Amino acid sequence: MPELTARAEVTASASRRRPPRVWARFAVLGLLVVGAAVALLVYDIPMDPSRRGFWLAVNLRVVTVATIAVVALCQAVATVLFHTATSNRILTPSIMGFDALYVVMQTALVFFFGGAALAATDGLIKVAVQSLLMVGFATVLYGWLFAGRRGSLHIMLLIGIVLGVGFGSLSTVMQRLLTPSDFDLLSARLFGNMSNSNPEYLPWAALIVAVVLLAVWRSRHRLDVLALGRETATNLGVAYKREVTVLLILIAVLISISTTMVGPMTFFGFIVATLAYQLAGASTHRVVLPFAVLLAMTTLLVGYFVLKHVFYAAGMLTVIIEFAGGLFFIIHLLRKGAL
Repeated sequence: MPELTARAEVTASASRRRPPRVWARFAVLGLLVVGAAVALLVYDIPMDPSRRGFWLAVNLRVVTVATIAVVALCQAVATVLFHTATSNRILTPSIMGFDALYVVMQTALVFFFGGAALAATDGLIKVAVQSLLMVGFATVLYGWLFAGRRGSLHIMLLIGIVLGVGFGSLSTVMQRLLTPSDFDLLSARLFGNMSNSNPEYLPWAALIVAVVLLAVWRSRHRLDVLALGRETATNLGVAYKREVTVLLILIAVLISISTTMVGPMTFFGFIVATLAYQLAGASTHRVVLPFAVLLAMTTLLVGYFVLKHVFYAAGMLTVIIEFAGGLFFIIHLLRKGAL
């Protein structure tokens, strides 16, 4: 595909000519990520590496830092890719009903088997089943609505919204019939919390995310072409339906991993993706994706550190992020004036 190759060369050439201030921003974000990660690992621990307690405390905190890194990667990359697939920077993956599907699965588990089932079924098998169900739901939805002869991205988005509302209504009905104790246990799971992660399945999640990120990075030039829109991408030789369908499935994998690890995070990806477009000063994925990832890691690491060691309320991190993200979304939408 000579047109696609030419486009890739132009993109790469433009990226190499980025002004120094863009790379300075990138370096600052990188230093913030490293500094916040180190601070989380060693802050308020007696600095005596010869003692067993020091390494025990560090190992416990490594799980939290690794969880934050995986979630940041999933949310940032999935949102940027979703914007590319839909050619719309307002939409987020949660509009497809992923969060609502996770909520209805957790609610159904408590509704049919009681609150004790949440703890009894914790482990790699439960996480794998939840992730497979979410990815399977997305694959069927995309294959049926988008890959067919009359497939339409707009129809698929509309169906996703309707299914999300339906899942939310079903969850609400079941939650109203729960006992107060079961409802409290369920509510604790439905709020995103970095401490919810289990080190047992963290390596598997990191491995899957690494494979997906490698595939995304190898196709970064095709993503630049897809971002130009359906007609332009098709004229440049890209198999639009196939590429977007694969892209949406990869997004489903990333969101399912993030959601099953720490719970729903509706607006976090939108915040970091929107800020990444502004800071990167470009629309090429080789620049935007790293900026989005670093912004996501910086936000979660610094926010978790401040709330844990200053306000002693680490569990409120995602609540605050979602509240701020909702306001940011409304302000951005009002300023933009359209979807």
